[in-house]
Amino acid sequence: MEKEQSKNGSTETDAQVLNKNTFAWLWKFTEGKRSVYLRSIILALLGVACMMLVYVCLAELIRELVGGNRDMSFYIQRGAQIGILWVLRYAFHGFSTMSSHVATFGLIGSARKLLLKKLNTMPLGTVQSRSSGEYKNIICDRVDQIEMTLAHVTPEFTANIVGATLMFIYMMSIDWRVGLWQLICIPAGFIAFSIMMASTPKYYPVTIEKTKALNAVAVEYIGGIEVIKAFGQSKTSYGKFVKAAKEGADCFIDWMQKENFWQNFGMACFPATMLGLLPSGVIYCLNGSLSPANFIVLIILSFGTIAPLITVFSYFDDITKVGEIISDISDVMDEKDLVRPDSVTKQPSDYGIVLKDVHFSYKDKEVLHGINMEIKDGSVNALVGPSGSGKSTIARLIASLWDVDSGEIMIGGVNIKDMPLVEYNRHVAYVSQENYLFDQTVMDNIRMGREGATDEEVIEAAKKCGCHDFIISLEKGYQTICGGSGGHLSGGERQRISIARAMLKDAPIVILDEATSYTDPESEAVIQSALSKLTAGKTLIVIAHRLSTIADADRIFLIHDGNVEASGTQEELLNESPLYKSMWESHIAVRREEA
Repeated sequence: MEKEQSKNGSTETDAQVLNKNTFAWLWKFTEGKRSVYLRSIILALLGVACMMLVYVCLAELIRELVGGNRDMSFYIQRGAQIGILWVLRYAFHGFSTMSSHVATFGLIGSARKLLLKKLNTMPLGTVQSRSSGEYKNIICDRVDQIEMTLAHVTPEFTANIVGATLMFIYMMSIDWRVGLWQLICIPAGFIAFSIMMASTPKYYPVTIEKTKALNAVAVEYIGGIEVIKAFGQSKTSYGKFVKAAKEGADCFIDWMQKENFWQNFGMACFPATMLGLLPSGVIYCLNGSLSPANFIVLIILSFGTIAPLITVFSYFDDITKVGEIISDISDVMDEKDLVRPDSVTKQPSDYGIVLKDVHFSYKDKEVLHGINMEIKDGSVNALVGPSGSGKSTIARLIASLWDVDSGEIMIGGVNIKDMPLVEYNRHVAYVSQENYLFDQTVMDNIRMGREGATDEEVIEAAKKCGCHDFIISLEKGYQTICGGSGGHLSGGERQRISIARAMLKDAPIVILDEATSYTDPESEAVIQSALSKLTAGKTLIVIAHRLSTIADADRIFLIHDGNVEASGTQEELLNESPLYKSMWESHIAVRREEA
């Protein structure tokens, strides 16, 4: 993670900076764009200055008209000046808004990049603790909502406050008494808005929670539509979506019903400047202390005093939303990272793997209870055991997708926590039973195994894995688009492409987690034969339910309830482990029935 040097010499990660408060987050991400925001504010203020000059010209024009000036050239000149100033006012406003949008979209892009960078450094278990719908909501939708606040509030908030203040000062310079009388209804408006805002902490978090739930359910419904249709669960799943949508709407309706009266009352009070201005102005005109011309000018100016403040108040909801968005972003940024050094300090002597007293928990439940294993360099090793025993968890820990709670995992005598992630990833190729293909060509999906690999190298890897024949039978061969999550291909085809991708990587340690679970028996035989040749001399870890596929492994580790119950060769386990013998006999019986 990127770091900042603090005044006391310590360093702070991006996550620590962002979690301080909303303004710390905004200040952090406006870095490099602050000059653009400053330009936007300056342009907005120039627009305010033009607007003020319009009112000054208008006041002078009214005074001359009431005073009996009949010089048409004067009015034409002042009218032209007002027209030019009005055009300049909107020109400055347009350039100001354009500048703020340019800076804001850059900021939004930076925020999304940082969030994606954070996901890449978080343990897999932490990433999977949230639904994809929740991540999509935060990274795409929630971050996008910052645009309104930063692109519009930054220049316009400043300009409207300054404009209203200057207008009020100008009115006070004409007649301070009338200037104060126009404010008679503002305290009532403030009280109404204060009452309205008091309910925000109670209702607003509920709307955020319900919106997140709706997003998650929507993504789940769309993503699982095939299963829903196949098993006739349309009514149940759609009902769940409808319920989430109704709750999302109801929470907003409830909130608005509570605040509707006070909001309308406040909005009625703020613009009511005439309630104090007209009676007082008439009285002062009648007693001769205020000229009719200035009275007319004050009436016109009053419309330019409160209207900008109402615009400012309208942005408070957006500012509140930004606080909630920053909170969501901070929740992600505050997650624990896989802590790894930035540079290589020690290279492994070989590719043997040792696990020493490894403990690991999912949230508050420990699933591995002091695992001790030794996997020799260049050997073939299998992890077997009942479902849920911890086999895949061990594989993912070795692949450095998660961090151990305690204990050590050593590669060639080096703790994997002492190796940079990029460096460590060069040593390990991991293929799981749930493989993801990107919405790119088959060629590009395989090439992800080794950046910069030529087309010929990709094709050669596919041939060695027994994938070439089925790939060239696709509509466009290697240029066939796989679809989102590889949806255009079958499960077996996706798995075979993933294996080819891992083999192209040519890493010295290969982990296959049920890598052939979706393939048919004929394809499995081809892949197994290819894998035997491709992994020769490498440290191989295989997780398989089909025990016959790992019967010849150099060492088999039997995992049961988060412990290594037994280890040895096939023959040793059959003689020494009742659980393994039972599993083997069950497997053989199933194969006989299938035959």
